[in-house]
Amino acid sequence: MLEDHSLQARGETFFLNLRFMLIVTVFVGNAIEPLIGNMSGLHSLYLWIFSFHMPLFVLVTGYFARKSLTGTAGCKVLLQLATQYLIFQSLYSLLDVSLFHVSNIHHSFFAPYLLLWFLASHACWRLLMLGMGRWSTGAQITFAVTAGVAVGYLQLDGVWFSISRTFVFLPFFVIGYHFSFGMFVKWVQKYVKIAAAAFSVLIFAVLAAIGSEFPLGWLYGSMTYMQLEAIEWYAGLYRLAVYALQITASLAFLGWVPYQVSRMTDWGRRTLYVFLLHGFIVRLAAVSGLYAYIGNAAGTVVLLLCAILSTVLLAQPGVKHLLHPLVEPSVDWMITLQRAALRRTP
Repeated sequence: MLEDHSLQARGETFFLNLRFMLIVTVFVGNAIEPLIGNMSGLHSLYLWIFSFHMPLFVLVTGYFARKSLTGTAGCKVLLQLATQYLIFQSLYSLLDVSLFHVSNIHHSFFAPYLLLWFLASHACWRLLMLGMGRWSTGAQITFAVTAGVAVGYLQLDGVWFSISRTFVFLPFFVIGYHFSFGMFVKWVQKYVKIAAAAFSVLIFAVLAAIGSEFPLGWLYGSMTYMQLEAIEWYAGLYRLAVYALQITASLAFLGWVPYQVSRMTDWGRRTLYVFLLHGFIVRLAAVSGLYAYIGNAAGTVVLLLCAILSTVLLAQPGVKHLLHPLVEPSVDWMITLQRAALRRTP
């Protein structure tokens, strides 16, 4: 029993470290996006990041979801996701209209605003897992992959209801939910981790060499085959090939993640704050004209350092203490009302 508890603690440490490293890549990816069309090095970095960071982020979310999928805990998470979505969908849309004056954005609760698709999809992944609760692990993964391929054939804009990303990334949520850390550490020893990290660098080099023509829409997961101009009946095979790339790049990146407890472990507990708040910083930088002054290596390095430093700052306890009511609003009153309503129901 003590050994199982120790293994569970090590697994939590590993995934908290991974979660923080991934939120760094999220911030960096969004920060450099306005420049990838003009700077090939940043385009390569952006492509490499998108080859693994969302699949792994979804996997980590699935891993931690198994503690709170059912019962009152599961209901509370769903209510909080819905509340967070309503709050930040309203805030981002309001600022876009009033302050940032950004055009070509769907301002609708039915079209998640940029990064907020993750909240909508997270709620859907949980509901889908509840629906698949009695299935075997193999059946769940088979359904998830099949749905991820099939959703691309829909003749609609995949942004609405986050339907495309929900099913495209569903396999990673299912894998994360059933992930065995004990099996992982058994096979991924020191030299395997070193080899995986080296292979991650190789993937970056390959993408840098041949990725200039790679359609990024395939990695976003938000577009149907019609939108990606893949009208062939076998377009689903392209999705399977992208899955292969994402799984390979994700496994390779895990080689960089430390097992040891560190400050990064603590920061990993507050990545939600970075995720929901960093969009304001990126949007402010974009509308301020800052990117017009970044055209060389020195400016790029400063931008990357600022993104990393901002990630660390947003993950500090002080930010949580100050913004907790906004980022993690209490939904206990909803649970209380729900229980009261159930008691009154004959």
